[in-house]
Amino acid sequence: MTNRQESAGARIVPALFYDDPAAALDWLEKAFGFETSICLRDNGKVAHAEMECGNGRIMIGGTDWAPFPASPHSLGGKNTQSVHVQVPDVNGHYERARDAGAQIVAEPTDQFYGDRIYRAVDPEGHHWVFHQPLREVSFAEMEKATGLTVTGKA
Repeated sequence: MTNRQESAGARIVPALFYDDPAAALDWLEKAFGFETSICLRDNGKVAHAEMECGNGRIMIGGTDWAPFPASPHSLGGKNTQSVHVQVPDVNGHYERARDAGAQIVAEPTDQFYGDRIYRAVDPEGHHWVFHQPLREVSFAEMEKATGLTVTGKA
């Protein structure tokens, strides 16, 4: 089985587009610890790449090569999504990202739903949320903490 084959089930793989995907690959490795698993180049320029973090994967594309070319940077900072990544040590991950110059928009804090998270923005404006599960929280606890009605699979 290759790294692109799955034994069973679906897997969601987000794709992010960058004006400078080569710089993004370097930065994502340095700041967030991602590792490039494949990189396709067109005349030396990154056309498509994939990076891994634990058992997660993201795709990276260049805005001049992709069919839907848009980076928050090329859209005046507008962003329509955030990428959530579960890490085993959110405090250590935060320190690495901060030391690498990531724009931290929320320092590590414990959340009512049982995770500890921090939020960062990469150099082209993509929003990232890194989280570490700390404990299981019941729907009743979430409702008490938020005042909202919680439904779903328990």
